[in-house]
Amino acid sequence: MEVYAEYSHAIASLVIFTLIVLFLSPFSALAKASKGLAPGATPDQDYSEKAYRLNRAYLNGTETLPAFLTVTVAAILLGASPFWVNLLASIALVARVVMLIVHIRGVGKPHSGLRSVLYVIGWACMMVLGVMALVASF
Repeated sequence: MEVYAEYSHAIASLVIFTLIVLFLSPFSALAKASKGLAPGATPDQDYSEKAYRLNRAYLNGTETLPAFLTVTVAAILLGASPFWVNLLASIALVARVVMLIVHIRGVGKPHSGLRSVLYVIGWACMMVLGVMALVASF
């Protein structure tokens, strides 16, 4: 639809992030299964364990995806500035992708490190998108 063409980067960001979360799902399940864990079980909270980091990366994605979808789609449907919606959604996506890589590879500290900074960047982009959607609704 032509009306949404202006938001192509934001829409692509939503699709890419969704595909990444879907892609992580079987790898998280396989890593847990290799540890002998039942479906739905959580690996021991040991950041040095790849199964734990993979599971947390997957869960972080599933926890964030609904908010990212909601604020981005709302901003698009309410006609917020395409430039800002595209920019913020793209930055949020890049921050989330880099955060997932950092998380899976075990880079840095489990708390207050690079992963936390990337989380806050993505979170801030989503907050601004939400505010933009609210402003556009009135």
